[in-house]
Amino acid sequence: MGPRSVPLLPLLLALLGRPDPGRAEGCDLQPVTAEPPITLSYATSTVPRGCVSNSSMGTDHEVHVLSVKWSKVSPAPLTVTVTPGAGACSRPAVLILLCSRCFANITSPCSNLIIRTDALLIPDRAPNPEPPIVSSEEQLLAWALATYGGITSYSELQDPRRLQLHLGEDAHSPPECTPQENFNAVLHLEAEVLFHGVKSCSRGDAQSTRAAHIIHLQSEPSSSITGVNLSLSCSQNSAGNQILILQSKANFTWFLSAECNIQLLVSGSYKMPLFSMLIPGNPLPDTEQGLIAEAFEKNYSVIASYSAIPASTHISLQIHEHETVETPVSTTPGVITQPPDLPHQVLRTLKPWKCTDETMEIVIIRSYLEPIKDVVNITLRDIRCQAEKNATHFMLKSPLSHCGTSLEGRGYANNELILSLAKDAVLRSVRVGFQCEIPRELFLRLFPTADFKAPQTELEINKEAFVQASMRWMDHPADLQLKECWLVASEREPVLLVQGGEARGAGVAVLDGPPSSHGRKVWRFRFTYIVPEGGHIPFSAFLRCKAGLQNDTIFEKVLEVRVKDAWRPLNYRGLGLGAVLGITFGAFLIGALLTAVLWYIYSHTRPISKLQPVSSTAPASESSSTNHSIGSTQSTPCSTSSMA
Repeated sequence: MGPRSVPLLPLLLALLGRPDPGRAEGCDLQPVTAEPPITLSYATSTVPRGCVSNSSMGTDHEVHVLSVKWSKVSPAPLTVTVTPGAGACSRPAVLILLCSRCFANITSPCSNLIIRTDALLIPDRAPNPEPPIVSSEEQLLAWALATYGGITSYSELQDPRRLQLHLGEDAHSPPECTPQENFNAVLHLEAEVLFHGVKSCSRGDAQSTRAAHIIHLQSEPSSSITGVNLSLSCSQNSAGNQILILQSKANFTWFLSAECNIQLLVSGSYKMPLFSMLIPGNPLPDTEQGLIAEAFEKNYSVIASYSAIPASTHISLQIHEHETVETPVSTTPGVITQPPDLPHQVLRTLKPWKCTDETMEIVIIRSYLEPIKDVVNITLRDIRCQAEKNATHFMLKSPLSHCGTSLEGRGYANNELILSLAKDAVLRSVRVGFQCEIPRELFLRLFPTADFKAPQTELEINKEAFVQASMRWMDHPADLQLKECWLVASEREPVLLVQGGEARGAGVAVLDGPPSSHGRKVWRFRFTYIVPEGGHIPFSAFLRCKAGLQNDTIFEKVLEVRVKDAWRPLNYRGLGLGAVLGITFGAFLIGALLTAVLWYIYSHTRPISKLQPVSSTAPASESSSTNHSIGSTQSTPCSTSSMA
């Protein structure tokens, strides 16, 4: 009997300690369509489309445009941090954020930052006019260029979680902002984006429920990234039955911050908080099938998640617990019970509350409440304060002095959301207490009437307008003073309205505000924005106010308003009385000339038939023919005009 032949490839792989890729057969990775078992995000400065330019350097503002697109509705608000450049907020900046009515929390140390967005801001801010609804990138950039005269940067982003925008302009940038694919925006933007391309599979003959999670970093040859910080969290029940496989280049270092007990298999080297030295990793395959085979070799027969992402300096991974529950056979309908703390978890994740210095607003997208199910009504602690609801939202807005809101905490408003749940004709309620932070900032509001009830963002020329500035300062509200307020418009001199609490300029009067309550101080004044006849009427203007303490702490707020001229329609701005009279006289002259032409045609056609009588000697056939022809040309003045 001859020697038995041994397959060469498996033997070499066994000698080298590498898994046989053939073991991955029967496990075809497919996109996860249900709720993914992980939440994965990573930091990047490469955006799908973007550009920079120096076109804003000769204008009044630097202008940054962010266009956000979503693969699915984001469960958490978008966090945007705007940091000043070398000038330290000395130059006003405009942030234009379009995110399809997402929730957003925008923070910046620059009080002169102007925000134009369609987002629902958390916390609330003084309203600026929203950007227009546009259907394309070209329309958005054209509007920004026409409105502000230049564009500093433009970035299109997909599924961002956090954004950090660095202010500043570069004279060496191109003169025009022309978007490019896969643009490197590292000079002005850092983003943490959610990854929605998770895949999974399991071996057909799998008997084990041990699951593997794989992150495959795909580095570009030109990438300078050699290390990544990985923040890892997972459920308490995952110990012993899950493994995390981290694949990267051999010279890569992983800095792991883990809040769970899970098996690790890492290429390159890695470091953990409990160890001061680098731990050498294991050589891992660089292919999809090879990594799946590696997991199978370790007896993990379920690939719970496979994520191939670009090399990044920071990755956040949260592994969720998905337990398989065996349902016993029963002839009665099954009742699925939800965890008793599920409403608390959902609402505290959404944080749908936002406060100003005088109001509390609750906005909840109804689809976000699907895990709770059967929500029929939402109220605050005072059940008379019920949320309005439509097909998509629950909405509620109330003053901080109403609906059972407590202001005992320093800088916080306390209340409860009461959810009414209906299940099988049984009504029960769930109370979720919350704290709404009151921002320590100056608020500006413009009103058309002295009742200060309906704020607006339109300023009508030659008509009284009413301004309210307010702020909460729990420590020493009496020390707060309104330093000054200006009205600033392009091509016009700035107008000082109030200084040191006193009126400045014609048509300005300081009004009595409501008494201070719970640390809130209110200043009110009225003014009239006068534009002389024939003078330049700007499209928009800016109310700029400063409040401060005796220790020179200054709070500044800018409110952009649209200038409205009630006497002249917007389409006829710039037409003086002479131009209108000229157009009227021109129309009269054209009408007179047209009438003269028509009369000339009439007078040179009708008399010809009368001066040429028909000969009596003409044959009967010709006479009949001629009379028919002449009769066909005779007409009344009205018919002649009609023919002409």
